[in-house]
Amino acid sequence: MNRKLIRTTLADVKAKSRDVHPHRDKPSNSGAPSRPSGGDSAQAAQARAAAAAAAQAVQVRKRTPPATETHAELFYYKKQIDAHTLMVIVLLDGEEIEGTIEWYDKSALKVNRKSAPNLLLLKHNIKYMFKAEDRESK
Repeated sequence: MNRKLIRTTLADVKAKSRDVHPHRDKPSNSGAPSRPSGGDSAQAAQARAAAAAAAQAVQVRKRTPPATETHAELFYYKKQIDAHTLMVIVLLDGEEIEGTIEWYDKSALKVNRKSAPNLLLLKHNIKYMFKAEDRESK
């Protein structure tokens, strides 16, 4: 079913107010001031219902927020694992560990080292990491 959202403009509102107010101010044939007829209240009820429907349609069409997880970290790990890139991992206490990443999961990395035992590093202990080839020569 195709439903079309009807939005009123300021010109429409002004035109309706001009149409509605002269009917209220017209004197009746009997000379007594006239009261709004049942048609006016029906029109007002219709206008309120249309406004409520438009408000609901606007609420439904809100944009969804962007994803909280971009998976960039996982993509980076996969790229380094596939290329067997030698990485330098700096821990929170300043210790540097050099090796290749064998695998990763949500909370840990397994690092293979050439001249030392392999390590399982918890991610919350890692300060940062970089490629060993990017290390500045001192």
